[in-house]
Amino acid sequence: MPVLTAEPGATPADEEPPDTGERHRLTAVTGLAALSLDAMASVAYGPEAIVLVLAAAGAHGLGFTLPVTLAIAGLLAVLVASYRQVIAAFPDGGGSYAVARTHLGARTSLVAAASLVLDYVLNVAVAVTAGVAALTSAFPSLYDDRLWLCLVVLVLITAVNLRGIVESAKAFIVPTVVFVGSVFVLIVVGLFRSGPVSTATADGHASVLADNATTVGALLLLKAFASGCSALTGVEAIANAVPSFRLPRVKRAQRAEVALGAVLGVMLIGLSVLISRFHLQPVEGVTVLAQLADASLGHNWAFYVIQFATMILLALSANTSFGGLPVLLKLLARDNYLPHVFALKADRQVHRHGVLALALVSAALLVFSGGDTNTLVPLFAIGVFVGFTIAQVGMVRHWRLEKGPGWRGKALLNGFGGVLTGVAAVVVTASKFEEGAWLIVIALPLLVAAFETVHRAYVRIGERLGLGRIPEHPHRDRSVVIVPVSSLSRLTSEALTAAASLGDEVRAVTVCYPDPEDRAALHALERAWAEWDPGVPLVRLACERRSLGRPIAAYVREVTAAEPDTRVTVLIPETEPERLWQRLLQNQRGAVVAHAVRRETDAVICRLRFRLF
Repeated sequence: MPVLTAEPGATPADEEPPDTGERHRLTAVTGLAALSLDAMASVAYGPEAIVLVLAAAGAHGLGFTLPVTLAIAGLLAVLVASYRQVIAAFPDGGGSYAVARTHLGARTSLVAAASLVLDYVLNVAVAVTAGVAALTSAFPSLYDDRLWLCLVVLVLITAVNLRGIVESAKAFIVPTVVFVGSVFVLIVVGLFRSGPVSTATADGHASVLADNATTVGALLLLKAFASGCSALTGVEAIANAVPSFRLPRVKRAQRAEVALGAVLGVMLIGLSVLISRFHLQPVEGVTVLAQLADASLGHNWAFYVIQFATMILLALSANTSFGGLPVLLKLLARDNYLPHVFALKADRQVHRHGVLALALVSAALLVFSGGDTNTLVPLFAIGVFVGFTIAQVGMVRHWRLEKGPGWRGKALLNGFGGVLTGVAAVVVTASKFEEGAWLIVIALPLLVAAFETVHRAYVRIGERLGLGRIPEHPHRDRSVVIVPVSSLSRLTSEALTAAASLGDEVRAVTVCYPDPEDRAALHALERAWAEWDPGVPLVRLACERRSLGRPIAAYVREVTAAEPDTRVTVLIPETEPERLWQRLLQNQRGAVVAHAVRRETDAVICRLRFRLF
């Protein structure tokens, strides 16, 4: 039977389906697995970043590892408390973007959004390359294929996320539990050791302690603090994705945020205590976490479990971006700063356009870097500190406007956090500027400019459509329906019947060419048409060139010019094959006609699909 559809128009797959229940949303536990892998995995490189900076002051400098870590843990507590309030104040998600949009203005909110977008994209690339780097360290023969391995891992993570955020949480919860459990075992066992039980991992590797040690000054400690703050990336992800949680969303998201802060804080402090307890020194080619596992548990199967769990979690920590960025893109699209397609949901509550966009940009970054972590690391974490700072400042204004119970203490807490994260952002940018951070300094305003360009385009569209104003009453115009035909068939009859129900006048048109065989086919069609006599005139459209769409578009323009008050509709009859492969048997003439008419005229285009099954 024929099915009439109009162009342009949305298909059912493009429309946001009604909420089918809460089963496709997150609990507090699955929220940790889906949105906190980035933060969890940061313990693999956060303490090491502190140690490598303090190594410039020699063994004496390493003694400040624990104090610096405690300062970072304090900032973590401030951030968790702040984002817990952000979750309550902005349950639609968006994190620092939502805070800034409400309290700091559109431009500042776009800076926050751009910083989050950059950080999310870089997190995917860094996480995947770091995980693959751990794999190639264990199996050096795979080193030359690291780019392809990175792309394979990215494809797998993307495929899981296209099935829904709950599915990704279920898939990643086991490696998360194994990693966190292993690190806790490492810490607890290490606290009962009087010294390292093994140094086999570090033996034979050169120390990176500076030969000419510098003094431990405020600048060195500040740089160590800023480098260690890379462990805080991902703390904001839960606040960005509150709509992904089950009801009651705010309470579940807050529980997940507090649990993340507690687990991450304990791991960071515990590992730093062991670094000081074992007098660990950084060496080339061996991670600090590997040395701690060796010193605490020995060079045995437990050591390899931790290494393998670290490798898996580093690669999968890219999932944090897939859980948070699509929600942020949805909010930007809702506010007309991105194409509205990013606000659409597929089934399973998936913002698939956001997921695919993140995957494509991340793949481009992987190709650009050749799968090398060191190329991407200098770009990483700057954006998240900008977002942290904006969120803190915005929450200070939030408390000042609200002036609820205890608002001064809350504002003071957020203000203190804003100062710390702002200083960290400046220090990280300055210290990594020549290593590639300048790219972020350029990319951030460019991304903000892109958001504003999209917004201006939507404003013009809204003005053109008269959005927000009461339109004039609808009225009926005289209408002419034009039906392209090339032969007589049941499809032709169905098309003319549908056209008669759409308009006041129906005209069939056929394009004729000067070739002898085409002339013969035209004469045959005209004889058959006269014999059939459907009560609809057949108009010949002569064309010297082998063009199908342009003559029909030109005829539509003629009709419109001759009858300016008449609405013209072009109804294109097409067959719908039973099997997908049978589409290859069709000539695609309907698509050619539709493209030409849509490009050159304002006529309404209808596609009449006749099912062959």
